[in-house]
Amino acid sequence: MATEHGETIVWKGHPSHLVHFWTHLVCILLTIGIVTGAILSGMPVLAAAAVLPLVYSLWTYLTVRCRVYELTTERVRLYDGVLNQNIDEVELYRVKDTTITRPFWLRLFGLSQIKLDTSDRSHPEVVLEAVGDGINVREQIRKHVEILRDKKRVREVDFDGAGEGDELEFES
Repeated sequence: MATEHGETIVWKGHPSHLVHFWTHLVCILLTIGIVTGAILSGMPVLAAAAVLPLVYSLWTYLTVRCRVYELTTERVRLYDGVLNQNIDEVELYRVKDTTITRPFWLRLFGLSQIKLDTSDRSHPEVVLEAVGDGINVREQIRKHVEILRDKKRVREVDFDGAGEGDELEFES
């Protein structure tokens, strides 16, 4: 799928709702506890308070549902926000390193966390939480980083001098 700037969308995904599993579980248990307490105390009006944990659970569901990760041939876009949307971008040639973390809990469901270390000043670290097929997504990122660096003739050089680590990007 091509975008208006000649880029192609390589991958698009959402984090899994498992990132808030415990939040949803606690909200459900609180709702059950509030309703049970209202019935046992003989004050059914208190059952109205059960709406609060349900609303919070719905809000956390929506925040995850509205978070979108998009990998194009030139950048990673991060869409975030339920009512107001923020769109952040990181140019792929600025990605220095990628790391996959697969904790046991996420691995049970075939999910991974991908961390991108970048030379972007506003986003030095980008984390794609709880994505499916993380190894393949990471390989797609790595492949397109190299293609874009060759296309733009950009290389990154790390300097270590006098205890300071400065990084420069330059075009050749």
